[in-house]
Amino acid sequence: MVISSIDLKNGKVVQLKNGKDLVLEREDADALITDFNFYGEVAIIDLDAALGNINEKGETANTALLKSLLRKGNVRTGGGVRSVKRAKELISLGAEKVIIGSSAWASAEEQKSGAILNTAFLDELAAAIGKERIIISVDAIKGVIAVKGWTETAGISLLDGAKAAEKYASELLFTCVEKEGCMQGTDMEQVKALREAVKCRIVVAGGVSTVEEITQIEKIGCDVQLGMALYTGKVALKDSFISCLNWQKVAEESKGLMPVIAQAASGEVLMTGFANKEAFEKTIDTKKLTFYSRSRNVLWTKGETSGNYLEVKKLRVDCDRDAVLATVVPHGPTCHTGAWSCFQTNSDRPYSMEFLYEIISERFANPRPGSYTATLTPERVREKIMEEAEELTDEAETREDVIWEFADLFYFLSVLMYQEKITWQDILDELDKRHKK
Repeated sequence: MVISSIDLKNGKVVQLKNGKDLVLEREDADALITDFNFYGEVAIIDLDAALGNINEKGETANTALLKSLLRKGNVRTGGGVRSVKRAKELISLGAEKVIIGSSAWASAEEQKSGAILNTAFLDELAAAIGKERIIISVDAIKGVIAVKGWTETAGISLLDGAKAAEKYASELLFTCVEKEGCMQGTDMEQVKALREAVKCRIVVAGGVSTVEEITQIEKIGCDVQLGMALYTGKVALKDSFISCLNWQKVAEESKGLMPVIAQAASGEVLMTGFANKEAFEKTIDTKKLTFYSRSRNVLWTKGETSGNYLEVKKLRVDCDRDAVLATVVPHGPTCHTGAWSCFQTNSDRPYSMEFLYEIISERFANPRPGSYTATLTPERVREKIMEEAEELTDEAETREDVIWEFADLFYFLSVLMYQEKITWQDILDELDKRHKK
């Protein structure tokens, strides 16, 4: 599958040829990550950090922008990650994985004694964040590991470096530097040799410029990280996503139809169905989940008659590329019976903090006669929070009393959150940040 790349330099999104020459520059990072994350993971690289353009606070011109992007998708990030502290910080800010480049490799002096890796650093890093969150760059110039923003080579062969690095990483990121940004294809012989040399996940970057090449790399057993080809329009993510699905397997096992699972953002599974290539194309074009009807032999968009459509926020494939998970926002009940999901028998939407928040939002947006919520001012809400907290801590005696008071407190907290434009996800993100520090 394709991992879309957002390279940052001087606070802007850029694309460079051979890691040096500026080819294009953009300022729409938020729009890009929204688009890219629909199809899969996103790699965000701080090029200034990689080149050592860091101030006395340890920040670059991209720091603020990078922080704002890390929780807006399934993000991996890299560029100048030279300490365990920095790696932990990036994970706490929302990065799912960190990409380690130059810091992973032994110094020239250490190599004299046969060392390939900076094992002291990698041991500490793996203990701090876990091997599953580590990606090591095996970027190479003419088959030799490149370091320091690709300005030098480390004197370590690509395959020797990859075999050693696999011990410390869940993935290896291979960039054929001489092909980077040239859009003339990558070095397929090196890709094949690398795939045969290691067992972990491999992501290929540098020069890939056609859907056919992406599909070829997929069949070898590697993923692709794409930059220049996306920004210039030479490759469309829609075409890449569809072509990388395992159509051969589903042709043999499911008559050419791919299983699709619709899941609400809260995690609840709503329904399952099947799709062919045309169904996926329509889903991507309309952002409404579309299936292929096995009984009627036609495409059908969920909600096309009832109006209860499923708005698609992102698509993800499983490890075998033979099933797709669609994260959706349901507009009304999902099941044809009127049930909220196809896995329950009543129409009630399961109650959650997100559902409460939506109800409160609706009350303020469209006040109903007699609505208590719509009358609450920020000052009154704060007063009620103090009152309910006191009743919870000083007066609640039985378990039922505690539940009652907690419910009151959560309600008023949710109202204040809405008024302050804070969501439950914002709160969970902050707790996650603290947990991972």
